[in-house]
This record gives sequence, structure tokens and C-alpha cells, in this order.
Amino acid sequence: MDTVKKKHKILFLSENSNGLNLMAESFASEMKDDDIEIISATMKPPGLNAIAVRLMNEVHLDITSLKQLTLLDIELFMFDLVITLGDFDPACRPTLPGMPPHLHWNLPDPLPVEDPIKIFTALKSARDILRSNIETLFHSRLLSALFVTRRNLELVLDNLHDGVMAHTTNRRIFFFNKAAEAITGYSCDKVMGQDCHEVFPGRLCGGDCEFCENTISLGKASVTRRDVLFMRPDGEERTLKMSVMPLTETDGRDVGALVSFQDNTELHQLKRRLKHRHSLEGLVGIDPKTLTLFEHIREVSSVCVPVLIEGESGTGKELIANAIHNLGPRAGKPFIAVNCGALPEGILESELFGHVKGAFTGAVADRKGRFELAHQGTIFLDEIDGLSTSMQVKLLRVIQEQRFERVGGEKSIQVDVRIISATNQNLKQLMAKKQFRRDLFYRLCVVPITFPPLRERRLDIPILVEHFLEMISKELKRPVLTPSNEVIDFLIRYSWPGNVRELRNAIEYIYVKCRDNVIQVRHLPPEILNFEESRKTRPGPTLKFKKEEIMLALTKAEGSKKNASRILGVGRATFYRYLDHYGLKYSILFRVSSLKLIS
Repeated sequence: MDTVKKKHKILFLSENSNGLNLMAESFASEMKDDDIEIISATMKPPGLNAIAVRLMNEVHLDITSLKQLTLLDIELFMFDLVITLGDFDPACRPTLPGMPPHLHWNLPDPLPVEDPIKIFTALKSARDILRSNIETLFHSRLLSALFVTRRNLELVLDNLHDGVMAHTTNRRIFFFNKAAEAITGYSCDKVMGQDCHEVFPGRLCGGDCEFCENTISLGKASVTRRDVLFMRPDGEERTLKMSVMPLTETDGRDVGALVSFQDNTELHQLKRRLKHRHSLEGLVGIDPKTLTLFEHIREVSSVCVPVLIEGESGTGKELIANAIHNLGPRAGKPFIAVNCGALPEGILESELFGHVKGAFTGAVADRKGRFELAHQGTIFLDEIDGLSTSMQVKLLRVIQEQRFERVGGEKSIQVDVRIISATNQNLKQLMAKKQFRRDLFYRLCVVPITFPPLRERRLDIPILVEHFLEMISKELKRPVLTPSNEVIDFLIRYSWPGNVRELRNAIEYIYVKCRDNVIQVRHLPPEILNFEESRKTRPGPTLKFKKEEIMLALTKAEGSKKNASRILGVGRATFYRYLDHYGLKYSILFRVSSLKLIS
């Protein structure tokens, strides 16, 4: 199918309505080729100058039939060449940022109030200069060179894999490359000259950019990056990774925006599948220890036996309890959590078992306890090691008999409750010190689950960082930040005494400090930076191998430390010291394992 050759458009623009623009349009229309379209306009209200009409009639050209347009009737960026006419101050010429090539012809430009003889003389001189300049323009190679240069630039942008769009400060689109057409499903002809907020349903930017009406500008526009959900005309939803950067004039003024975007739908879907594979009811991880934990949770969730979760503070023990409940037959029933170490014994007993009216001062009405509220569901007893000896006896009776009395009451209440408990202490050591009852321990610990601290499952750190970045960005309604590789290495090497809770706090700190889109080392909390400084002062091994050699050995061994040490001919202990010294102990292994997962 034959394609229609695109016409090149030339605009002649004059400041006043004295006819200079109409003269130029008339001469150019006579001399142009068929693939060129000529348009003229004025910067001030139009009008037909009688002297200009007379002068053009002398050369057998009629300008009375030409359209009289102003800047309000045209869009400057729709032209391939703009030629301004007159002798006005260059500072008063229209701004043409990132648009077509711009030429200025300095011509006599009389004002309408001047003497008619002076006007005639000036316009006659301008007519003759215009005819000469236009003949030179069309008969020389200048015009074709300008068009070829402009077309070559468009070809470069059209052959990019990224979509590229440019618009003015009033959001009028003046460039839309081939990749943008393929990604969005909109043709260039349909969007050129249109308001980008009106042409794309739901807005290409997602309704949050410097040019949105409801966006409060914080000053000069800056480069922004974000993921945007976009709906194509065929109804297909795509995920676009978008960058918006300002177009600026030479004096620094913002005059528009350049938008580039990639179609990351497949990558986004792959990441979601990987997250689904390596997440469980709010728990996230890819470390082998974490994946083993996931299997234990799935196994124990189907059988309603007591579970004891052991792990340091901040590891996420309540998330494990929630996962066991939600994956089991009691999902949809109550899940009641109690922190046994946070309440005094008198209050805790009422909290667990409830009380009757008048049982103690302040008991003005009957009140159900947590066990009663958890009927047919699950009760989670956190910090079980904090129970007093007398409370341990009462809890043991409830576990054995599945019944209790409210504080101050005589009626026995029967309940059906699954008990999941948690501790950050070694209960066996407490049993040896007579601080925890042995019979209660074995009632609670039918199935033990140990959640390793974060420092023992460092492969989880990058994916947890990504998880918290997305979570906190939604809470704060800010774009998702991207950590640099150096930041990820710092976070992987840190010891994390506060475990996952401390990691989340660190991400929240980063969102306070980082006002850019990329997280740098300077945005990290002080304790992480101080830890890194102290790590650097520790003595390392004698440097027989360079960092690149260690990385190459790991790559050849597909992440196996044992095989990598054999390749280099060193012991595993020495190899570990190399990894620690070069900061590769966990980060390189994570990247290797990630590649395996994706492949």
C-alpha cells in the first residue's frame, strides 16, 4: 500500500499586521515544491495593509485571498521551519524551545501611524528583500539540509526501543516516536498537537506530574521516575516505567517536558510471580532458611496443635502466627494477639479470661477475655516467657481442659481455641532456672518453629528492602525509591541487631532523608554508616587475589563457595575472609541466586 509523503511545513511570522507575512507567504507559494506547505501569521491582531496589497499587485501577486492568522490560530511546534520577519528586538521574538529550526530575516517594518510615503518606501524595500531571500532559500541546498537534519534526528528517536514524547508547558504534544506508538497503541497523527491529559484516558503520567492541575509545584521542574499503569485503546493494561524531564530554554526557564517510557509489563509480571513464589501471608524471603520456614508453616497450619515460635525480637513472629492461622482450617475465624510481657499479672488475667461486674474496682460491667473472643479461632500469646508462675498454672489448666472462669466469676466457660505462642528467650534455660514450668513448655511446644535472625538469612535483605520500599511508598503516597548497588551492599553487610523491624525503620528513615529517586549511601541511618566504618578498620587477609578474581571464581562455581575456593586453591575459611573483605560475602551470592530464579 502506497504511503502519502509527508509535507514539510514552513511558517512566516511577523510582529505587526503590515503585510510582511502575507508577502512572504505569497512569494513562497509561487516558488515552493509540492511537498512543502506555506503558512503565515502575525503576533498581533491581523489586518490587510492596502499599501502591501498594491505593492504585491505590481509583481502580479494577490494577497487579499490569503488567510489572516495569529499565534492563537497555530501551534509553532507543528512546523519544520519558522522564519520570523521584521526589525523587532530579538528578545521579543517567540520562544521556540526544542521545536523547529528558527531563522530571522531583519526587514523594514513600518508602523501603521507613520507617513504613507515612508510606509510605501519601507514595504517596497521589504518586498524586494523577501523575494530575494525566498529565491535563495528554495534554490539553495539550505532548505533541504535543514529538513534532512531534522528528519535524521527523528529517525534516531524513532529507532529507540523506548517511547519518547515531548510536549509544551500547556501539554501540547509536538513529538511522538514510533516506539511510543507501539507501546501506547496511539498513532502519531492522533496525538500531535493534542493536550496529553485529554488524549490518553486516565492520563499517561497517572495524574501526578508537574503539569497536572492539582499538583502543587515546588519550584523548578525536576527529573522524575515512576511506574505507571496505562490502558491501551484495545483495553490491554500495561505497566510503563516512565521518566519525565524538563525542557529548558538557554536562560533556564522550563518550557515543556520530555517523557520517555519503557513497557515493563512482562518484567513486572515476572517479579509478581517471583514474589508470590517467595512470599507467604506477608512473610517475604528467598533465603533457603526462609523457604524451609515456609514449608514448616504450611505443614503445621493444617493440624490444630499448639505451636511455639522462637526467635529474636523484631524477626516477625506474629507474622508467622498469622500465616499459620490464615492457611489453616480456622481462617476466617478470630485471630487474637496478646503480649504477655507487656501487662502486669492482675491486668493480664482479666485480659486473658475476662471479668464479671464488681470483680475489682473499675469492673463496672461483665467483660469477655481474649480466650473467649478467640473461640473457634486462634489466640497468639507473644512473649510467653513473661508469664508469672501463677499465670503459668492458670494457662496450663486452660490448655488441658479448654475451659476457665472469668475473674470474680463462678461459671465455667468452654472454648475451642488454637494456641500459638512465641518467645525471644530460651525457655529450656528458664526451665533449668525454675522460671518456666516444664509441663507448660511441653503443652505449648508440640511443634517448635525457629525463625532465624536476619543476619543469618542475608539473602532475604534485598527482597525485603524492595518490599518495604513499595509498602512505605504507598503509605506516604510517594514514588518508589530505587537503592543504588552500593546501598544494597551496605544493607547486606550490616548486622541488624533489631532484625526485620530495624530494617523497616531504616527504610522509613531513608524516605525522610532521600528527596531524589535513587537512594545513596548518605541517606542511610547513622548506625549503618558507623558499622561500615568500623568494619573497614578490621584487618583483612593478605591480598593474594583481587576482587575481580574472587567474583570470577564465584561465577564459574555458580555461587558455590566450596567450589569457588577449590578453583582458587584456598581453604574455605580463607575464602570467606576474602568475601568479607571485598564486601562480597552475601551480595554476589544473592545476585547469582536471583539469576537462577529468573532463568
